[in-house]
Amino acid sequence: QVQLVESGGGLVQPGGSLRLSCVASRIAFSRYTMAWYRQAPGNQRELVADITRGGSTNYADSVKGRFTISRDNAKNTVYLQMNSMKPEDTAVYYCNAKWTTFDYWGQGTQVTVSS
Repeated sequence: QVQLVESGGGLVQPGGSLRLSCVASRIAFSRYTMAWYRQAPGNQRELVADITRGGSTNYADSVKGRFTISRDNAKNTVYLQMNSMKPEDTAVYYCNAKWTTFDYWGQGTQVTVSS
């Protein structure tokens, strides 16, 4: 079946950086819009960033200028480079793949920003 597997989460100090990766299997990856969402305790899941099949990107206002989403279609992988991280970035980060009626999610990876 389709799998989206995230990695790269962990504990980082404020101001630090992390790079998340999401490897997709059993989908025509290049057709999909790929996205990163996050969900903090007590909050709804929110869009962090997405990237279309053509490479156009979109970011939540809270991460603009700090986070960068990219994709490597040859590796079926989408990345999220997170810089200048803040405690409010603490959340479980989820990878999402969407194309027409197809909508898949990863299991999530925990990101904690704390000193």
